[in-house]
Amino acid sequence: MIDWKLKDISFNSDNIAWHGNKHLVGNGYMGVRGTLEEYTKEQLVAVNLAGIYDKVGDGWREPVNAPNGFYGYLIVDDEVVKLPESSAEEHYVELDYRYGIFTRCTTWRLMRGNITLKSTRFVSMDDVHVGAIKTEISADFHADVKYVFGIDADVWDINGPHFDIIKVNSNGLMTVDAVTHEKNHNVSVAQKVTVEFPCEVKREEEINKAVASVSFITDLNKKYVIERYFALYTSLDCENPLEAAKEAAVTKAIEGYDTLLEKHKNAWENLWRRSEIIIEGDDKSMEALNYSLYHLHCIAPRHADNLSIAARGLSGQTYKGAVFWDTEMFILDFFIMTEPEVAKKLIKYRIDTLEGAKEKAKGYGYDGAFYAWESQENGFDACSDYNVTDVFTKRPMRTYFKDKQIHISSAIVYAMDKYISLTGDDSILKEGGAETIVECAKFYYSALIKKVCDDRYELRDVIGPDEYHERIDNNGYTNRMAKNTFRIAIEVLENEEYLGAFADREELIGKFSDAFDKIFIQQPDSEGVIPQFDGYKELEDVTVDEVRSRLIDPKEYWGGAYGVASHTKVIKQADVITWLAMYPQDFDLEVMKQNWNYYEKRTEHGSSLSACMYALVACMCNMTEEAFPLFTKSATADLAPGGKEWAGLVYIGGTHPASAGGAYMVAVEGFAGVNFKNGKLNVEPKLPESWKKMSFHITYKNVLYRVEISDNEALVTEVDDM
Repeated sequence: MIDWKLKDISFNSDNIAWHGNKHLVGNGYMGVRGTLEEYTKEQLVAVNLAGIYDKVGDGWREPVNAPNGFYGYLIVDDEVVKLPESSAEEHYVELDYRYGIFTRCTTWRLMRGNITLKSTRFVSMDDVHVGAIKTEISADFHADVKYVFGIDADVWDINGPHFDIIKVNSNGLMTVDAVTHEKNHNVSVAQKVTVEFPCEVKREEEINKAVASVSFITDLNKKYVIERYFALYTSLDCENPLEAAKEAAVTKAIEGYDTLLEKHKNAWENLWRRSEIIIEGDDKSMEALNYSLYHLHCIAPRHADNLSIAARGLSGQTYKGAVFWDTEMFILDFFIMTEPEVAKKLIKYRIDTLEGAKEKAKGYGYDGAFYAWESQENGFDACSDYNVTDVFTKRPMRTYFKDKQIHISSAIVYAMDKYISLTGDDSILKEGGAETIVECAKFYYSALIKKVCDDRYELRDVIGPDEYHERIDNNGYTNRMAKNTFRIAIEVLENEEYLGAFADREELIGKFSDAFDKIFIQQPDSEGVIPQFDGYKELEDVTVDEVRSRLIDPKEYWGGAYGVASHTKVIKQADVITWLAMYPQDFDLEVMKQNWNYYEKRTEHGSSLSACMYALVACMCNMTEEAFPLFTKSATADLAPGGKEWAGLVYIGGTHPASAGGAYMVAVEGFAGVNFKNGKLNVEPKLPESWKKMSFHITYKNVLYRVEISDNEALVTEVDDM
C-alpha cells in the first residue's frame, strides 16, 4: 500500500522550479506552488488564481498571481537564515497528496548551534478563500530569534507587472489590496497571526510587503509555534474583497489551525471516496495514478458556475492560464465518472463563451462558432500570431495555432455529447448547449471546400493535433471530428423539444446531412496506414533520433515553416491515433494495430497529451504490455524531472492536467476496460501483468458503481451514494 506522501530529502537549488510544480497545493480557486516561505519571485513563487486575467502593454495576457500569504523567514543572532542563500545541515520537503498538505523542515548549523524551522501549510478545500500555515521553531542553544512573516505582493509575473496599485498595511491585521492594470480588478489578501508564547511582535518595513515579526529567545530544544491564517478575495468574488478577506482571516484564526485542518481533510476524504483507485501488486503505479488524480482535484472549479481548467492548471502563468482542448478531450472523463457536477461546470464554461466563439468565426469570415484555441474569460482567444521565438534570430515566429486548429470546436461538441450520454443529463441542451452544438456545425459547414470536378467536401489549410505540420489539407482527425459534429447537430435539430428553437431548422438539417455524407474521411492505404493528411506519406521518412540530431540548439521549435520535423514524417503527438482512440468503431483491430505500429515510432511525444492516446489504442488492440510504459509516462508527468519546459525561448513548465486525465482514461477505460456500449456499463479488463487486483468507483447515469477486478474478471455492484 502507499502512504500518500512524497518526500524529497536534501536541498538542491536546481530542483526549485520542478518542486514548485511537484508539490503544488490547490483547491480550484487558487494554486500555491510548492516553494518555501522565504522564496520570492526569483524562485517562481506563485499563488495562481482561477479566472482572473490581466494584460500589460504588448505582453501576453495571462492569469494573475496573487500576493503570497505564506511569506516568512528567520533571523537568528542578527543573521538572516534562509534558503537558498544559507546552506542547510538537514532539509526535506514533503507533500501529503491525500490531503494537499505541504511540509518543509530545515536545520541550519550556526556559530552557536543548530536551529530548525518546520512548517506545515494548506489551502482549504472546505473554504477556498483561505490558507493556513503552522510554523515550529526550535534550537539546541539560546538563540536570539526574529521570525519575519506576512504577505509578499512583489509577485512573479511572466508578462507583468500586473498590479498598478499596491496598498500595504502592516499595522495589526496585515493586508494587501492590489489593483490590476487592465480591468482594475481588486485582489485583496489579509493575514492574522496567533502566538501563544511570550514574544515581541512589531511591524517591519519591506517594499511591497505587509510584514511583521515576532522576537524571542529560545529555551533549549523547546518548540515555538506560530500559526498564520490568510484569506484572499477579488472583486470578481464580492463588492468589497478587502473587507471580506479581513473578516475571513479573523474568523479562521478564531476557529484555529486544527479545526481548519480537520475540515479540510474531511473535504478531501469526500473527494477520494468516489475517485481513489486501488491497485494490488504495483504500488508505484497506484501512487502515480492517485497523485495524478490529486492534481485534478486541486484545480477543479467547484466554487464557480462556469469556469474551466487551464492547460497548466493553477501552477502559474504558463500558457497564459488559458483553456485548451485538453479539458474536453483529456480531463473531462475523470470528472464525468467521479464528479459529474464538476464536468457540467466545464461544459457550461463553453456554453457561456459561445458569443466569443461566434465573434472569432466572424472575424475569419466563417459562420457559426470557432472557439478560442487559448480561451480566457468570455471566450477571448489569448493565442498570439507569434507564439514561438526563433532561438537564432530571437525574433517571434509566425505560427498558426490560433487560425488553423479548427478542431477545437468539435472537441466542445464531442465533450457535450459524451457528458449527456454518460450522465443522462440533457439539461445543458436547454441551457444553451443545443445552440452551441448547432453553431459549431455551422462553422464547419462554412469551412468546407468542394472542388468543381468533385462531389466530396474537404477541410483545407488546417493544423491537426500534431502541431509540427502546419497548414495541411484533410487532416484525418479534424475531418472525422467535424463529421461527428454534423451528426450530433442533426440529432439536436431533429429532437422534437427544439422544433421551434431554430427558424432555419429544415435547411440546416439538409445542409448538415449533406456534409455528413460527403465530407472526405482518410482511409487506410494499401499498407493499412491511414494518412495523417494529404501528402503525409510523401514526406521524408526518418527516425525521431535522426530529426533530433539535426537540431543546432536544443531549444529549437521542431515545427513551423523551418522546423526540423516539418518536412518529415516525424510528428509531435498522437494524431491519427487520437482519432482511433475516440472512434474505435471506425476500423477493425488489424487496421488499428497497423497504424499504432506505424505512427508510434514516428512520434516524438513532444506533448504530454500524446502517450495516453497511444496507451488507450494499445489496450484496444490487446497490447497491454506495450500500453504500460506509455501509461507510466502519463501518470508520472509531474512526478519525474526532465519534462519539456521550453518551446523556442518560451518557458512552458508547470503541471500537466491533461496527462493526469489521460492516465485516468488509460487505467479505467484501457486497463480496466470500462465502456458504455448500448447504453450499459461494461467492464472488459486487460490489466498489466504486475496488477493483481484493481478497484474503483464509477458514476454512470446518476448511479454509483463499485468495480472490482481480479484475475481479469470484473465484479460490478451498485452502491449507495457515498
